[in-house]
Amino acid sequence: MQIFLIVALVVALDQSTKLLAKKHLFETGVGQIPVIADWLKFTYTENPGIAFGIRIGGPVVVTIFSLVATIGICYYLYRTQQKNIYSRLVIGLILGGAVGNLIDRVAYGQVIDFIHFDLYNGYLFGRYTSIFPIFNVADAAITTGVGVMLVWYKRIFEPDLPPALATSDAATGTVNDAADESSAANHDADTNHRK
Repeated sequence: MQIFLIVALVVALDQSTKLLAKKHLFETGVGQIPVIADWLKFTYTENPGIAFGIRIGGPVVVTIFSLVATIGICYYLYRTQQKNIYSRLVIGLILGGAVGNLIDRVAYGQVIDFIHFDLYNGYLFGRYTSIFPIFNVADAAITTGVGVMLVWYKRIFEPDLPPALATSDAATGTVNDAADESSAANHDADTNHRK
């Protein structure tokens, strides 16, 4: 249930911000609004590729790729229902982003991007380079979900233990050592008794 709430929030935020971008940037002809100097701008762009403008084929290929990825995430979600809260958060962010962009692909044949970071303009390796990713809320949710998954991989993919089993290693080790010593003492007593 938590996953679907996260998915719904991401999709609602993504679609509403895209509608606002289309209304205030595209339909009015403004095209671009500076937010923080020239570093952060809202720039209306229609992206036929995948995240951050990367192109892997035509609109049909990208839509099929997005649909297969979304189905894969749903299957993974079905298979890992008992995972912890971290995995539910990550899956919710990634699935919400995938659904948000899939809605655009099905409705428009491309995705609306508008968040524009102008990271670097200048020479890099002897060539003038301009690095300026333009993305949307869905892309940000996917990137955040993947980033959290990579940083906290172990915590995300370990299931929550019930409180009775969630003891420290030191306590478990002490109990196991005591049980081993008791077993060894019983074995020695049994061996001495037979002699």
